[in-house]
Amino acid sequence: MDRTQPEQHRLDLPQLTEHLHRSQRTARRVVAIAGAPGSGKSTFVESLAEQLNADRPGLACVLAMDGYHFDDRVLEARGHRPRKGAPFTFDVGGLVAMVDRLRADEGEDIAVPVFDRSLEIARAGAAIIPASARIVLVEGNYLLLDDPAWLPLQRRFDVTVMLDVPREVLIERLIARWRGYGMDQAAIREKLDENDLINADLVLSASVPAQFVVANG
Repeated sequence: MDRTQPEQHRLDLPQLTEHLHRSQRTARRVVAIAGAPGSGKSTFVESLAEQLNADRPGLACVLAMDGYHFDDRVLEARGHRPRKGAPFTFDVGGLVAMVDRLRADEGEDIAVPVFDRSLEIARAGAAIIPASARIVLVEGNYLLLDDPAWLPLQRRFDVTVMLDVPREVLIERLIARWRGYGMDQAAIREKLDENDLINADLVLSASVPAQFVVANG
């Protein structure tokens, strides 16, 4: 990715799909889909992959940043468990290594981890990105974060996308998420104020410009 080019383009999902199809080449490409917590990244990326695969099955696969959460045992030992989901609670080096392996495109299927939110744990080897996949959609909060630990990722992306969602919509979605996991109002408020909104505001204020911006509110 060339970070010296600040120009951004606003697209919708069909336009982004068309762009990725139109610019497709033989070499595998890695596409970053970034956004704040509650921006709907997982749902958006699933829809994007489905549309990309509609005409050419198996063209696109997904790699989620959340598979690189440090385990709770590590977070507890470091005193970071209450901030799980903050940038420093991810194995960013492991994610960089995986993106490098995917970019190498050496003709092999690659197992990737998947975060199980119901168990709050990353499951190793829970998904396979086949050798035939030509587009890997990487989704996560901090993929474009202007931070020394995360900046090495950005030169590894061929295309970058930021999901644009109003902060009030992020709050509504986060409340609905945690309510769905059985949390009461007091616990939800604490989680929002002491972790989720801190992380959301960081993404909104400290991410480098993406090549494309997609409204997802």
